[in-house]
Amino acid sequence: MTTQGQEAVVCDLCQSPVSFFCRRCGVNLCDPCVLLHLRVKSKFGHDVVDYVSKDDDDVCLCESHPENKCSAYCKECDVPICILCVSIKHKLHEISELQDKIDELLKDITCENDRLQSFRDDLERVLDHTAKTVSSLPSFYKRKKDEVTARGEDWKKQIDNHVKKLHQELDELKKENEAVLLKQTKEFEDVIGKIDEMNRKSQKLQNSKNVTEMQKFRPVITVQNTLKEFTNYTFPTFNKCEIDQNYLQNYFGYIEKMHERKILLLKEKIYKPHPNSDRKILEAPSVSSVIDTGFPASVKYNIRLYNMAVTDDQKVWMGGASHELKLFDLQGHLHRTVPITTQGMYICMYNKQVVFSGTNAVKKISDDDTVVTMFTTGDWEPFGITGSASGDLLVCLRKDDQSKVVRYSITGTVLQEFQYDSQCQPLYQEVYNIAENVNGDIIVTDSKKKKAIAVDRFGIFRYSYSGGKNASSVATDSFGNIIVTDYTGDKIHMLDRDGRFLRYIIPEGGIKRPRAVCMIGDGEMIVGECETGLAKIIKFTE
Repeated sequence: MTTQGQEAVVCDLCQSPVSFFCRRCGVNLCDPCVLLHLRVKSKFGHDVVDYVSKDDDDVCLCESHPENKCSAYCKECDVPICILCVSIKHKLHEISELQDKIDELLKDITCENDRLQSFRDDLERVLDHTAKTVSSLPSFYKRKKDEVTARGEDWKKQIDNHVKKLHQELDELKKENEAVLLKQTKEFEDVIGKIDEMNRKSQKLQNSKNVTEMQKFRPVITVQNTLKEFTNYTFPTFNKCEIDQNYLQNYFGYIEKMHERKILLLKEKIYKPHPNSDRKILEAPSVSSVIDTGFPASVKYNIRLYNMAVTDDQKVWMGGASHELKLFDLQGHLHRTVPITTQGMYICMYNKQVVFSGTNAVKKISDDDTVVTMFTTGDWEPFGITGSASGDLLVCLRKDDQSKVVRYSITGTVLQEFQYDSQCQPLYQEVYNIAENVNGDIIVTDSKKKKAIAVDRFGIFRYSYSGGKNASSVATDSFGNIIVTDYTGDKIHMLDRDGRFLRYIIPEGGIKRPRAVCMIGDGEMIVGECETGLAKIIKFTE
């Protein structure tokens, strides 16, 4: 049991030579006392092992009696104590089982560790995206150089010097871009390393009884710093201008440099599975009501109804092939008609007001039916628009052959841009309509790719869905399911939150040229038939 120079270890109950150790209670026991100890009832039972096989690192020693192991906890003094302390120093204090305190500490540590692991998952995803972006920079910048060169060939010899100047700018920007992304990569790796260190310590303590070590570690893991935000860098674009030999800088083109925008990393998970997510989908969804919007047919395309937005009080704003927006109730009664200067192709509800895409601007209708410009979008034309859970606006924008999604604040400040994937390839060709899912994903329909494309809240590509003939509009329900209207396929597609096809939603009598779609409630949606101008309320669950 002992070696020369070591003090003999004795039974905590009778001071006889020790033979056993109870891991649950943290006490040394001799042969006779172990039987007595096992007869004592314990909330968590006993775990008696040979003394020689116990792990001394898992033992919490009493501060007042270092030769004794702690088997209880003084709530008043907030310290672990041994059996001797219970009857002396802490005699009149409130005492609890040591295991109760261990469970409390481990619960806190586990909670904090789960928080860090969740953060690590997000950070690792951003790190992977950033690392791939770094490796793709050469090809991206080569493509941009090719754009500049192609433009330069139209100008022949008189613009050679200007081409060289822009090449130099791109080379410098590439170095700067690569440097900041590599620095960011190193920062993410360092933070992940620290989190992994916390995880290893936390895991080690899971099977420990060393309350002192737990108490020391809990404030350490609680205050472990994590990044509150990371910098999102946009890529430079080559803005072409009309050729004019007198104004090369203004008319040949210039490099729009990358921007820095802070994106919050630590954000609570929005998605929570709905308690009724196992609801049954009707085999034959029914149409409970039909609204005749009365929009005229457009001359060019014979299209009437474009878009819809549902209000909090169960009314629906409609936009169609006329310069007005109409507000109906679900029984089809018209409540308001507001004139606008454009056709109502893209509308949404935002802060209880209807918002729509105008000519190079985002506008809203005030309570007195006045049209107010919220902000302009420069030389980018706005298309699909939606409010987000964070209180911002997500807008689909197009310019020439470019498409992107921009997150705007209520004042029109650009908060975030989604345009390229981690391979520096364009995410979209022709952005069309947009919706935000309950898990933070942003889903966009692309009229040229004829598919729905999803990115996460960081703008990192998640998935695309091309199951239909022509993805038109998109909506999401409280369960995280995704509804995509298939305009030319005369179908409504239901996907799960990861973009996997679940089933078709086709009401009795079918649906013709579905375009606009909004959720009314769980298991009920309103879908607009583009060519007939009818909006059908469809119940699709029991």
